[in-house]
Amino acid sequence: MKDTDEAVRLAISLMAVSARTAPKGKGKDSIVNRTVLNADRSLLSLEMIRYGNEHSQPFFVRDGKNIAASDACLLIGARGYEPLGLNCHGCGFGSCAEMEASRDRAPVKGPPFAGPNCIIKMTDLGIAVGSAAKTASLLNLDNRIMYTAGVAGLSLGWMESCSVAYGIPVSVTGKSIFFDRPVG
Repeated sequence: MKDTDEAVRLAISLMAVSARTAPKGKGKDSIVNRTVLNADRSLLSLEMIRYGNEHSQPFFVRDGKNIAASDACLLIGARGYEPLGLNCHGCGFGSCAEMEASRDRAPVKGPPFAGPNCIIKMTDLGIAVGSAAKTASLLNLDNRIMYTAGVAGLSLGWMESCSVAYGIPVSVTGKSIFFDRPVG
């Protein structure tokens, strides 16, 4: 156990609070958080590496190694298939009902994400992810937003009912592990 472990756990919890309380379209919350620590962090790392090798995407392997070297990771996802009834056409359909019907007929399912998705819900996800990363930064935790970690979290079935997810690994070291990263 490192002397910073307790601080990292508290920081990840505060990041989850930031994601939870971030503004949501029409006040309708569809955000899901999951804290990834210890053995689960290793599983997430291995899934990222597996996915990268299977799909010839070396940046998944690189990011998987970052997850293995990190202290913790917060996964943040959204149930993007829950429209708000605004009929804004942001999803590419004429109405929210058309988007829902399309999903029932022929949903686009992974990898890596499932769609179609409500554009407002995807905006909510971006705001939640940004809020959590801001909190990590304010707490002086090195961090990086990773699409790849979200894909692996979905692949592992950890983000139940989410259609899209991202991960934010954090690290407490003398130099950030999330920069100066070679691909491959």
